[in-house]
Amino acid sequence: MLSFFGRILSRKSKEDSKEEVSPMKKFLIVGLGNIGPKYHNTRHNIGFKVLDHLAAKEDLTFESQKLGEVTTYKFKGRSFILLKPSTYMNLSGKAVNYWLQKEKIPLEHLLVITDDLNLPFGTLRVKTKGSDGGHNGLKDIQVQLGTTQYNRFRFGISDEFSKGRQVDYVLGEWDEEETKKLPERLDKSAEIIRSFGTAGINNTMNTFNGK
Repeated sequence: MLSFFGRILSRKSKEDSKEEVSPMKKFLIVGLGNIGPKYHNTRHNIGFKVLDHLAAKEDLTFESQKLGEVTTYKFKGRSFILLKPSTYMNLSGKAVNYWLQKEKIPLEHLLVITDDLNLPFGTLRVKTKGSDGGHNGLKDIQVQLGTTQYNRFRFGISDEFSKGRQVDYVLGEWDEEETKKLPERLDKSAEIIRSFGTAGINNTMNTFNGK
C-alpha cells in the first residue's frame, strides 16, 4: 500500500504527465529578423515585430535560449512556441531546425513569418510552400530542412525604392504612414497565428489571404 506521501507523488506525476502537450497540439512560429538595436524597427524585421506584438498583447516574456529568443503562448489547448532566431537572418534555418527537433514538432506545424518585397505594404499572405524569392532567411531554412514544403506567412513591405536601393530600403525603418497603419496589421497577424493552430492552414489561407 502506498504511503500518504507516495500517493501524493503518484498523483502529482499523473498530473504532470497530463500537462505535457502532444506534438499534434504544438506549433513553432518563427519570426525572421536580425538581432540588435539598429535592426529593431526595420522592414526586414517584421517577423520579430509580429511576435513582439503578440507577446506584448498576451503579457509574455521572451527568454534567451539556444539559437534564439523564445516564449510559449497557450491558446485553446494549443501550445505556440514563438521563436526569434539569434543567428542573424542568413542563418535562420539552423535555429528553425534545432527547435523543430528539440520540441518534436511536425513540419506541418511550422509557420515562418517574413517580409516580402513583392507584396504591397500590409498585404498578408499565407502559403504552404514556395521558393525563397531571393530572401536569404528563407533560402537557409530551405537548405537546413531540405524542402520548400513548409508554411510561410509573408508580410508585404512593398517595393517603393529606387534602382540600386533595395538593401537600404529593406534595412530602413518604417515611414510615418506605414507606422500609423502597422498596429492594425499586427493585430491581424496575431489572428493569423491563432487561426493557424486552431483552424488549420487551409482555413487560415481562405480567411486571411489578401485581407
